[in-house]
Amino acid sequence: MSTEEFEKLHEMYRSLYEEVKLMPERAQRCQGEERKRIVRDFDECVSEAEEVLQGMEQELFGAPSSFRTPMSTKIRLYRRDLAKLQREIRLSATPGFSSHIGDGRQGIYANQNDQSTHLQSQRALLIQGTESLNNASKSIERSQRIAAETDQIGTDIIEELGEQREQLDRTRDRLVHTGENLSRSRKILRAMSRRLVTNKLLLSVIIIMELAILAGVVYLKFFRK
Repeated sequence: MSTEEFEKLHEMYRSLYEEVKLMPERAQRCQGEERKRIVRDFDECVSEAEEVLQGMEQELFGAPSSFRTPMSTKIRLYRRDLAKLQREIRLSATPGFSSHIGDGRQGIYANQNDQSTHLQSQRALLIQGTESLNNASKSIERSQRIAAETDQIGTDIIEELGEQREQLDRTRDRLVHTGENLSRSRKILRAMSRRLVTNKLLLSVIIIMELAILAGVVYLKFFRK
């Protein structure tokens, strides 16, 4: 909404209204063609004022409710004022009504104005109540959407924790198997170590025996005659 454009239209309407509100009284004082001319001018100004009010309503689309609600009520009051002026100028232009317009119309319009004001206030309250209900509904929808998103996040977390638990179980099983493999490997290494020691002992005995045999052969060959 353009606030500047709305204010321009508002000022234009006020200018038109200041012009047309004097026409019923002028028409009452005139006769014949002059009165008809004033009525035609009045109709043209009222039509232009209606167009300006329509432009103001269009400018209110998208405006915050705190601004739109009172201005919509004000526009409806402007239309009521225009309708009142239209009735006045029709009465002033009707033969036979000129003499008692000032006395009879005040009571009629006072009652109509009271009823119209009451209806306008009721409409304004209804619009405000409807907007409050819409805002509450939107708030509930947002809360439900947030709750659904939170529930989805919780479900995803639970699923992820389940997957992590499965991974930990598989890792534990692999560690258990690795421990069993290490235990078998240690047993094999101990067996190989014992065999190595045994082989070393056998090799030492064989070497000692060969040395003894060699010493006996040397003794018998060189020292015994």
